[in-house]
Amino acid sequence: MAHFDLPLDQLETYLPALPEPEDLDEFWAKTLAENSVLDLGLTVEPVRNGLATIDTFDVTFAGFGGHPVRGWLHLPVTRSGPLPAVVEYLGYGSGRGVPHEKRLWACAGYAHFVMDTRGQGADTPDPDPATGDVAAPGFLTRGVLDPHRYYYRRLYTDAARAVEAVRSHPAVDPSRVAVTGTSQGGGIALAAAGLVPGLVAALPDVPFLCHFQRAATFTDQPPYVEITRFVKLHREHAATVMRTLSYFDAATLARRATAPTLFSVGLMDRICPPSTVYAAFNHYGALRGVRPEHKQISVYPFNDHEGGGPDHEVVKLGWFARQLETTA
Repeated sequence: MAHFDLPLDQLETYLPALPEPEDLDEFWAKTLAENSVLDLGLTVEPVRNGLATIDTFDVTFAGFGGHPVRGWLHLPVTRSGPLPAVVEYLGYGSGRGVPHEKRLWACAGYAHFVMDTRGQGADTPDPDPATGDVAAPGFLTRGVLDPHRYYYRRLYTDAARAVEAVRSHPAVDPSRVAVTGTSQGGGIALAAAGLVPGLVAALPDVPFLCHFQRAATFTDQPPYVEITRFVKLHREHAATVMRTLSYFDAATLARRATAPTLFSVGLMDRICPPSTVYAAFNHYGALRGVRPEHKQISVYPFNDHEGGGPDHEVVKLGWFARQLETTA
């Protein structure tokens, strides 16, 4: 394992052109509007978690197309008044797990919602309209020949609806909701930051789903290699694939974000190469005037895709507390 991407001084100024379809904003406005008229169908049921300081609730809400999406809502047992909330999205191939598995933000005194990932976790199926389409194994090329049928259209919409669901809970202060996640979860957090107005913060760690054009040709590691394998077999679809991906590039959607952000990056990360992370960071908020002092990135020079791990969690907790102080 060694540094293989651009030197750090070049990463810090790396600002590649990101291809944007002319109808990108219209595409997402229409997608979200079509789903916003659907009843949220929110159910919140208490569950036993074996923990003395955290209450956990099994949540179901209507995501894309009204499909039921599951999640865990964790709340501190001792609480008063509406709480700031953190919505967490998950890494590639994983679901919400068991109730006590992810609880950091609730331990710190916040509401913490862990969204299950459709088709990837055990609890949320993905009614797939792309059934019968050609695709490589995995999720990255599922429905990739049509942006309307692409898997991440459904997942990004779920992410936006999750914020809506959390904001509707009486224990949550709807004006102080943040998004976070690692790898795929970090990419989803960036997409949510660009699609959902009024977030108080975005905390993406070693984000996936960024700068597809570079990632697909720069790394041979999964999951990005799914794109390569697909186009290798279906050369005639190469341009179509890249056009579809341009609607879902988290670096592009992040240009529309307004919330302060804290990124993390591992400079030896071969799964999400540093240049793809910096493309998202350097473009973050560019269309909405996010000031440089509201953007921070923690760099871990000798780390791979684990990024800063538990050490970075300490950084995140301190940074988020400071953000809340400025908005109090």
